[in-house]
Amino acid sequence: MKVKSYIVITISILSISLISFIDIENETLQISKEYNQIKLAERPNILWLVTEDMGPWLPAFGDSTVLTPNLSRLAEEGIIYPNLYSVSGVCAPSRSAIATGMYPTGMGTNNMRTGSNTEQTGLKKYEGVPSSDVRMVSELLRVNGYYCTNNYKEDYQFRAPCTAWDESSPYAHWRNRKKGQPFYAIFNFTETHESGLFEPYGYRYIETRHYQAGDTSYKWASGRMTEEETSVHLSKNTEFKIPPYLPQNEVTHRDMYKMYNNIVEMDRQVGAVLKQLEDDGLLENTIIFFYGDHGGPLPRQKRLIYDSGLNTPMIIRFPNKQLAASKDNQLISFVDFAPTLLSLAGITPPDYMQGQAFLGDDREIEVRKYIHAAADRFDEVTDCLRAVRDKQFKYIRNYRPEQGYYLPLAYREQIPAMQELLRLRDAGKLDSIQMQWFRKTKPKEELFDCENDPYELNNLADNPDYKEKLMELRTEMDRWIKEIGDQPNLPEAELIEQLWKGSKEQPQTAKPLIEFKDGKITITCATEGASIGYKVIDQGGNVPQSWTVYQKPFGVAKGASLMVKAHRIGYKASQVVKSN
Repeated sequence: MKVKSYIVITISILSISLISFIDIENETLQISKEYNQIKLAERPNILWLVTEDMGPWLPAFGDSTVLTPNLSRLAEEGIIYPNLYSVSGVCAPSRSAIATGMYPTGMGTNNMRTGSNTEQTGLKKYEGVPSSDVRMVSELLRVNGYYCTNNYKEDYQFRAPCTAWDESSPYAHWRNRKKGQPFYAIFNFTETHESGLFEPYGYRYIETRHYQAGDTSYKWASGRMTEEETSVHLSKNTEFKIPPYLPQNEVTHRDMYKMYNNIVEMDRQVGAVLKQLEDDGLLENTIIFFYGDHGGPLPRQKRLIYDSGLNTPMIIRFPNKQLAASKDNQLISFVDFAPTLLSLAGITPPDYMQGQAFLGDDREIEVRKYIHAAADRFDEVTDCLRAVRDKQFKYIRNYRPEQGYYLPLAYREQIPAMQELLRLRDAGKLDSIQMQWFRKTKPKEELFDCENDPYELNNLADNPDYKEKLMELRTEMDRWIKEIGDQPNLPEAELIEQLWKGSKEQPQTAKPLIEFKDGKITITCATEGASIGYKVIDQGGNVPQSWTVYQKPFGVAKGASLMVKAHRIGYKASQVVKSN
């Protein structure tokens, strides 16, 4: 029987706002009981739908400003997670955590970005360097037989080794795998990115690729559409709930319109990909994740470690709608993604991962008590903050209290609402809440009751009634910093020196060595922790698209030749070695 299409008539989904989600309480026994009921294939397909700069602005998460029929159906058939937090309020550090299961501040991926703004910083381009045992989670899945694709954004603060993906491109798709091969496929949706608020307003042409199912003959124009070409998904006169820290005027209203209009377009793109999955008969043997790469795009959201910058919605749909219309309130961090992904695939997560699996065979019985986050350099400006949050309270430590909260950042100041904030500040027309961000100094410590003060405006750190909570979270932060090897406020030049072990240049992975012994090929690399990839070229000169991950000695057909490449994360890749 054909399953209903994911591109649905809007009226059929109106009921989603009336759904009473079944709460899975944040208690160990209840969570275990519910998740133990889930039945999965031995190696299920896994699809990640990742949007950018996304707060909880969806009907399933309590915001009915716009209809998102595809995500609403996904929520109706799956589990919603309202307490997912990124490790940073910006994409690249957060994506490094997703890819490795490691905190950015422990491996040098915390400054945004490591390869840009060198003219302003005076620093060399560099990459984060995790310990030698760290691999990208996609490589670990490939080793275990998965076909892994990324479409198309990477942005990990390091170059992905050639072994990371079977394909990473705007055309990457599960449809290119071998018949019957399990897949892990990521589709990134960039329409909701902060830059989608810039003027002149318009959708990105490249995002139309989602409607084309990986068709490599499909081409698109560069840049953005005009506003006249851009679909209008809601009235421009819609009333929006503007956060109190932003100007309550027509400038912010227009940015709110753009933000929500982009969300609806993203939902349509998500629906297109889900329909491809359904048309391929794969819906009921695929685990589907939807989430954002951090919190929202507006000023005092993106880059900050308030909930507005860290909290992002997540929906997970299991095959056959298992645990449909449920809500799991446990705290989840981005470092938990990699071990959870492996756990769902039946692969034991490696010990080096700093996150914990919240699903699958290796799910931790004890749920997470705290999430942690950090903020350091963003483009041309540098600050240093650390945060720890439990279910209700957040503690922030400011390592540069002499600096103000707001730092001028050219990219962000292309947002009209940001320009308006600055104009009104200079004119003395901001109210006391809006002026908080522009204070000249910061307290060394902040404590917020996020449940009763969701915008994090009332600092309780000096309130004696909260002394015990302050001490608890302060102690937890100290423990975390020590455990992961964080060095807050370390000058970035010294960080680079540490990552490069005193060298003046970025280390390069040694050339791999190919040996023929007992009729088989053995490949080694002198660089500890290097991943090795190879391609076998047949007699006809046909070169495979992707690099195979080297694991053990192998044989090749007579007349074939080899291409071999090694790459340790954070180092330059080796030269390609060829052998006949």
